[in-house]
Amino acid sequence: MTDRSPVPYRFDPDATAAGLKSAYGELGEGVETGDQVVVAGRLMLRRGQGKLVFGQLADSTGRIQLFAPADVTPRFEAFGKLSLGDWIGVSGEVMTTRKGELSIKVLAWTVLAETQRPFPDKWHGLADPDTRYRQRYVDLWVTDEARRVFQLRSKLVSLTRRWLEDRGFMEVETPVFHPIPGGALARPFVTHHNALDVDVYLRIAPELYLKRLVVGGFERVFEIARVFRNEGLSARHNPEFTMLELYQAYADWTDIMSLVEELVAHLAVELTGGTVVTYQGRELDLTAPWRRASLSELIEEQIGVLVGLGTPIDDMRALCDQYEVPWQDSYGVGKLLLELYEKTAEAAQWNPVFAIDYPVEVSPLARPHRELAGMTERFEAIVAGRELCNAFSELLDPAVQRERFEDQARQGEAGDDEAMAVDEDYLRALDYGLPPTGGLGIGIDRLVMLLADVGTIRDVVLFPTLRPEQDLGE
Repeated sequence: MTDRSPVPYRFDPDATAAGLKSAYGELGEGVETGDQVVVAGRLMLRRGQGKLVFGQLADSTGRIQLFAPADVTPRFEAFGKLSLGDWIGVSGEVMTTRKGELSIKVLAWTVLAETQRPFPDKWHGLADPDTRYRQRYVDLWVTDEARRVFQLRSKLVSLTRRWLEDRGFMEVETPVFHPIPGGALARPFVTHHNALDVDVYLRIAPELYLKRLVVGGFERVFEIARVFRNEGLSARHNPEFTMLELYQAYADWTDIMSLVEELVAHLAVELTGGTVVTYQGRELDLTAPWRRASLSELIEEQIGVLVGLGTPIDDMRALCDQYEVPWQDSYGVGKLLLELYEKTAEAAQWNPVFAIDYPVEVSPLARPHRELAGMTERFEAIVAGRELCNAFSELLDPAVQRERFEDQARQGEAGDDEAMAVDEDYLRALDYGLPPTGGLGIGIDRLVMLLADVGTIRDVVLFPTLRPEQDLGE
């Protein structure tokens, strides 16, 4: 770019590409309106035809054509040499070309920022996925689908927040640094607080703090929380992700099932137009009510064998071996049941199903099932073969909770780096009384994947975790 006009400290656009198309979309061919507007954005396409240059200006709302004739556009030669990706501000007249293309006749322009690197055009974009994720600031300009997904994500979070507030839920914020890891079975990140000279953990879930707030009298609370789990990278996993957690006093797991169905259906209607959506080329029906089936039922449907807590442990181990499910000597029948389900049955569920009746052994924060010994009132919603949420009737009894925590601590000592620790302050809070409560955690990223129809979590996280980049300076 050869124009050396000084870059202004601020600029005042008074129109957007989308707004202009809405206001002037019905103009006929070859119309000059006499209306002048000021727009700003990146120059994404440019082609010269003698004494005329066409450009395409992209802003956050869309794209609009620039029409620059040599006889009216100042510094015409410099305008024709602008680089793709340069930020410019343009003042001009709203018009249509002889072919009917809505355009802005460029009567004044200024450079707002000059790109120092070659900018890909919208037709070729960024072909390498790794480059797309590392250079999201470029990807958003040249990949329309990326922009659509993140606009949908923003709207989904906003709709969720309003939907919950309309039902009496209060949004809160809880600590990101935890003195001990808890609230979920996951390996935490650890860091050190210098002033206190103590190790702290990035939260793996806000659950225990949110339930403290229910003890404190906030009967319906939620948090849209950034959480951190020290795990591997995959199409469904990023070490930091967004979780919606909520707790409702005087409710149980059946109330939370209804809430999940209603919320997901509401979001589907608002974002896609209906409760029947297409995901990865296959129809998916999110219409309530969703099926409810126990882990044992779902396993039997896949392998033809009915198993449960009464199955001898040697038989369970043999089945795990048969289906290549890793296990450890410390695993009880309940843990083996869950591992077998996750390997053989979970991915086979397409339309939504509430997988219910989880063993106590793998549900340390869930209330015992009122009818099934050894089970809890816990469910996971499985949609398109993936866990969408985890929820349960919350465990209220501090003595039982202590036993569960201590069992988790023993598992940790035996080598399970995802086991929970004993949280004495949370137990103290339970001593003051937690009323009957239903709780829920929904993975926002996976919900966006579902409703935006994308197959990897990296496409719904603006800046996903990646391996260290080499040769960054080149």
